[in-house]
Amino acid sequence: MMQRFLVLTTFLAALLSVAVTPALQAHPAPDGFADLAERLSPAVVNISAAQRLDSEDGLPEFPEGSPLERFNDIFGNAPRIANSLGSGFIIDPSGLVVTNNHVIDGADEVEVSLPDGRAFRAEVVGIDSVTDLAVLRMDVDEPMPFVAFADSDTARVGDWVIAIGNPFGLGGTLTAGVVSARGREAGGRYDDYIQTDVAINTGNSGGPLFNMDGEVVGVNTLILSPTGASVGISLSIPANLAETVVSQLVEFGETRRGWLGVSVLRVTPEMAESFDLATPYGAIVSRIEEDGPAAASGLRNGDLVLQFDGRRVRDSRSFQRMAAETEIGREIELEIIRRDRPMTVSLTVGALSEGDDEDATVNATVIAPTPTNGNEVMGMTFGTLDTASRRRFRVHPDAEGVLVTEVDPTSDAAGKVRPGDVIEEVEFARVDSVAAIREIVDGHGGGPVRFQINRGGQYVLQSIRP
Repeated sequence: MMQRFLVLTTFLAALLSVAVTPALQAHPAPDGFADLAERLSPAVVNISAAQRLDSEDGLPEFPEGSPLERFNDIFGNAPRIANSLGSGFIIDPSGLVVTNNHVIDGADEVEVSLPDGRAFRAEVVGIDSVTDLAVLRMDVDEPMPFVAFADSDTARVGDWVIAIGNPFGLGGTLTAGVVSARGREAGGRYDDYIQTDVAINTGNSGGPLFNMDGEVVGVNTLILSPTGASVGISLSIPANLAETVVSQLVEFGETRRGWLGVSVLRVTPEMAESFDLATPYGAIVSRIEEDGPAAASGLRNGDLVLQFDGRRVRDSRSFQRMAAETEIGREIELEIIRRDRPMTVSLTVGALSEGDDEDATVNATVIAPTPTNGNEVMGMTFGTLDTASRRRFRVHPDAEGVLVTEVDPTSDAAGKVRPGDVIEEVEFARVDSVAAIREIVDGHGGGPVRFQINRGGQYVLQSIRP
């Protein structure tokens, strides 16, 4: 009896050990941040940017006879000074400072203040309005305290982080929290923000977000708030992106982004299902620039890009970021699916110039629908693609296929297909008649069907359910 009791006790102890092991392995909350604050604060600076305003840009002239007319004589035509305050951090003992572009935008004079009270004039080395980053150089003759960038790709949701900055002009302020999310967007072309619940307010812009190793994991840039004050949703530029931009600004005085000469579309859940993907990821090539690097690579409209030089393409926006961050002149490989067949395409990354736009889309004009004539498949009504209809629907000269004249608003095609679209392929087979479309759809087995569309010269791939 005693032996059975001991066996049972041992078995229960083993189960209990397994159950509590994950909790014991979890990283405990830090006892405090005082040591980090003492070590890092000397390299976190306050930035004051001054802009001289002409009289016409400053206070208005008060009208003659107004009780305030006397102030016109006081102010006269003297220039006014507009000031903005922000944060930054030193990344090199020579006095290189990283901050946000909007902190120093338009400034005639920039001053950097250290926590010990010393202040130095600074000049702008370079700015990048796209990522809202700027680099300053302090006018110093002695080594400055500095901090280093982290590998922000290793930051995980739940990691502890701290921000040190200048909120509301209160320099040397530390706030703490955790990484709340990764890959946030706020409308920018290359957005890939780290979201935290660290309290960030006006004046924190450009300041550092530190990990527990004392490295800069992000540059504090935005808050999402209905009130204008922190509500616990703060966005920071990831260090890996910031470091790339900063190094280019220091070396060249400008950014030099990679360019492939392609536009891409996101992969919808329906499209993922049609490509037998477990989850939606990757990017669909929708347009290839004639003079771009991709044109000579053999890449085609409709190719589904799954990997960029060995890295998984999360979505269409991450594809553009990968291209922009790649060294110009470097040869890369794209793992793609073309007409349901895996392939590898090699190409050399070009340089993005002022007029290039990887995200370019073509606006389509929505025309009033024509009466239905029975030529309807999957909620789309088709018409004849002739000279008159080309003119009426503003069809691109290169478009050849079957013209969509109306879309049933209750069908799955609504919002995916527009009047004026030209269906060129269905399930990657060329079509030139409604009968050809219906034959492919009827033989597809009831799942989502892929339609290749020419929309104003732009390639669009849509997956539509019957």
